[in-house]
Amino acid sequence: MTVIEQAGSQNLHEATFQTLRSLLVEGKIAPGSKLNERELAERLNVSRTPIREAIRRLAADGLVELIANRGAIAIQLSLEDVIHTFDVIAELEGYSGELAAQNISDSALSELEALQYEMMASYARRDLSSYYKLNLGIHHLINQAANNPILTKLFSQVNARIEALRFRSNQDGVKWEKAVEEHQEMLDALKARDGARMRKVMISHVTNKRNVVVQLLKSEAIAQVSKS
Repeated sequence: MTVIEQAGSQNLHEATFQTLRSLLVEGKIAPGSKLNERELAERLNVSRTPIREAIRRLAADGLVELIANRGAIAIQLSLEDVIHTFDVIAELEGYSGELAAQNISDSALSELEALQYEMMASYARRDLSSYYKLNLGIHHLINQAANNPILTKLFSQVNARIEALRFRSNQDGVKWEKAVEEHQEMLDALKARDGARMRKVMISHVTNKRNVVVQLLKSEAIAQVSKS
């Protein structure tokens, strides 16, 4: 489906942005690749204006780098950058979880349960794309429930740098199952209003993601060396 076909229910510029964002997060635009406006406009069947605006927004979100004389490049992090970013996001998510356990409203908790149910259905279908979007929605809702605007801003900025890697971390079946179990633990901790438990679960969840990603990147680097 093209962006124009999707845009019946939403603004064309927003649809273009969300489509490009998904292409980056799901690795359909590889890290380090140049975002060619003309090619993307043809691919999505839109003019270059919404493409240009989407690229600016993606750069602001940290998914794209604007480099002089090279244009827009899909962000590519070094292994050290990845580790440092995950370590920071683990602490931000841990703090978000602790505050959310104290501040979450009954309506937000109900919304979270509904998202968890939908996410489990996506997991049962092995629909990774849908699962990830719902997963991200859960993490954002927990962050918002913390009721700290500065924390929310920091979380969004830092998390954008590693979204594509978090998406890929669920492609291993056993580790994906573990992540699902951890999400149930988050929900249980929130229902119990147990801030200390929630903080521990969140930090452990993100740390496990980091370990999966680091292992994946190291394996890819070894494979690349073997080919050369």
